[in-house]
Amino acid sequence: MHSAKTRDRRGVDGVRRTTARPTNESPIEAASPQPAGRILPNPEVVVTPTRRRFTAEDTLRILRLADACTAVGSLGALLRAEGLYASNLTTWRRQRTEGVLSALTPQKRGRKESVRHPLQAENETLRKENTRLSTRLKQAELIIDVQKKSHRCWASHWRRPRKAGAPDGRHASPLHGDRHQTGL
Repeated sequence: MHSAKTRDRRGVDGVRRTTARPTNESPIEAASPQPAGRILPNPEVVVTPTRRRFTAEDTLRILRLADACTAVGSLGALLRAEGLYASNLTTWRRQRTEGVLSALTPQKRGRKESVRHPLQAENETLRKENTRLSTRLKQAELIIDVQKKSHRCWASHWRRPRKAGAPDGRHASPLHGDRHQTGL
C-alpha cells in the first residue's frame, strides 16, 4: 500500500492533484482566456434617470381616476400602476382648486417679478428727466462761458485807441483818412 506521504499528494481516486497555483489567482481567473494585465471596460451603459414631467391632460386624467376610486385599496393600486406618491395627488388637487389653467400649465422658471408700485415708475421717470435736464444745463453754461470769453477776446481786437482827429471831434477813418478834410 501507499505511505501517508503519497496519500497527501494523491487524491481520493489516486489521481495526482496540481499544487502549483499562484496564491493571488482565483480558480476562475486561471480558467479565463484573458491576459492577467489587461482590464476590459464594462460595456454596460448606465442610464441616468430623468425627472418625469406630467402634462396638464395627464394630471387631470389621473385626478379623475383617483376621484373615481371608491373601493378600499383601489387608490393604492392606481398609485402603484402610475408610479406616483400620494403627495403628488395632494399637490395636484390643491393646484386644481386654485385654477386648472394657472396651476397646471408650465410655470416660468426663475425669480418672480415683484409688483411695481406706480410711484416707483413715476420716481424713475422723474430721475431720468432730472439727469437729462442737468446735462442740458451744464452744456448751456459751458456755451455761455465760451461766448463770454470769446466776446472779451474779440472786443479787445475791435476797439482801437482814439487818435487825435479833426478839430470838430470827429475821428479820422483808417480807410478814408482825408474824407473829413475835404468836406464830403
